[in-house]
Amino acid sequence: MSSQPNRKQVSGRWIRWDETRAQAAYAEGRWVRTTLADALQQAAQRTPQRVLLVDGERRIDCLTLQTQAMALAQALLARTSPGSVVSFMLPNWHEAAVIYLGATLAGMAVNPILPSLRDRELQFILKDVDSRLVFIPARFRQQDYVAMLGRVVAQIDNPPEVVVLRGDAGAHTAYDALLKHPGQAALPAQEADAVRMVLYTSGTTGRPKGVLHTHNTLHALVSQLGEHWHIAPGDKFLVPSPIGHIGGSIYVFEAPLLLGSTAVLMERWDADEAVQLMQAEGCTHMAGATPFLEQLLAAARRADTRLPRLKVFICGGASVPPSLIRQASEYFEQALVTRVYGSTEVPVTTVGATRPGETDAAADTDGRRGYAELKLVNHGSAPAGEGEVHARGPQMLVGYLHAEDEDSAFDAEGYFRTGDLARLADDTWLVVTGRAKDIIIRNGENISPKEVEDLLVRHPQIAEIAIVGLPDARTGERACAVIVPRRPPGPDVASLRDFLKELGVASFKAPEQVVLWESLPKNDAGKVLKHQIRASLKD
Repeated sequence: MSSQPNRKQVSGRWIRWDETRAQAAYAEGRWVRTTLADALQQAAQRTPQRVLLVDGERRIDCLTLQTQAMALAQALLARTSPGSVVSFMLPNWHEAAVIYLGATLAGMAVNPILPSLRDRELQFILKDVDSRLVFIPARFRQQDYVAMLGRVVAQIDNPPEVVVLRGDAGAHTAYDALLKHPGQAALPAQEADAVRMVLYTSGTTGRPKGVLHTHNTLHALVSQLGEHWHIAPGDKFLVPSPIGHIGGSIYVFEAPLLLGSTAVLMERWDADEAVQLMQAEGCTHMAGATPFLEQLLAAARRADTRLPRLKVFICGGASVPPSLIRQASEYFEQALVTRVYGSTEVPVTTVGATRPGETDAAADTDGRRGYAELKLVNHGSAPAGEGEVHARGPQMLVGYLHAEDEDSAFDAEGYFRTGDLARLADDTWLVVTGRAKDIIIRNGENISPKEVEDLLVRHPQIAEIAIVGLPDARTGERACAVIVPRRPPGPDVASLRDFLKELGVASFKAPEQVVLWESLPKNDAGKVLKHQIRASLKD
């Protein structure tokens, strides 16, 4: 059953709205009437020299961030109106915080985009969200973003202005030039319930969906982190996770202003460099998928350090081995290391097990709920005692960019249907057991098999294809393409990767394994039975 929610228009956008739950969130202090713009102003006045961001040799304090964000807000308002969407496709650079706060001050919504995406995905997002400006690096990891954006905007009828950082802008706008002549427009009033972030997530339909978050949903999320993850003023987050994800974004843009922390940025992950940085900066917190924790633990052992300043490591994503949590907990003697569970739609659905003496729960479960309400719904296909996780809370999305994407996403009580199967241990701890939705999580990145299947079925050597996720000790899951070839010998991994690259698809979506079969298992209606494929490949 799909829900028929009340809707409310705030700053020109319609969002899902439950007045009773909204009033409760305000009464509990999880939602507030102020915004991050107010927090920035207060921080600049009260602690102007407090460092918010560390980016290599650059240290950005409160006053500097406010000054630069104000200048950018004026430049944005000279180009487009409040309520518009501003995109950025950047590595973990301090300029992204200026863009995020500048757009906030200008009353605009931000749209973080992963730098790993390529022409096809980028064109879809910029057009779908009607982005008015997009900020990019000139080059990053051997990718020429100036050339790529030239190709992309040429295919969009109403293209965004392209702003280039740290290099030659070519025919586009240079970031430094944008800030030199900001303008003198009055800043708009802020509404705490207005949409301020649109994040795209891989959908099971193969088409990415724009997830809408407000000032208040993000405020609730950050408040929950402060309460359950022992974040105190002066703490430092090492942030290698991409700012194009909900996780990386809140540690860099929100927590430093709302919780008094500092974000130490890494533009690319290197475990040995991470250990050196954590020691030099005295980092107290880090969050990341399984590979981050595995590699950090190995690097710390090589460096013969137990990172004594580390207080909390949060590990999420698919397939977090309990043994890894126990090993890391034992080695990092001062740290609480725990699994957590969440999604872009309902971030940090569980907060882990972060109280003393909860090592077993931290390793064997995905934690207790925080602000979220949870229920498990067995649709008849899950084992007894398990069900699909339905979640709602003050940190949840206020809908998708396109309301029609919500038809099957929520139940009649307004809970988000996660598509993940779980059980409860001791009536307290959530244990995620599998997925009802067809998504692969590799290195913390969501991959929609259907999206890739729909593209690869065009390959001249492929008659039929099914892509499934298989457990992988290094990446959490790997994408395996099971192919019925048109004729022997059939395609290999390299040919699939090259085919997708020609279509402008991000490289992380390419399958890492190919298996050739004579036929795919199907039911009477012709539906491919992926559970049978997975079971066969795991044997």
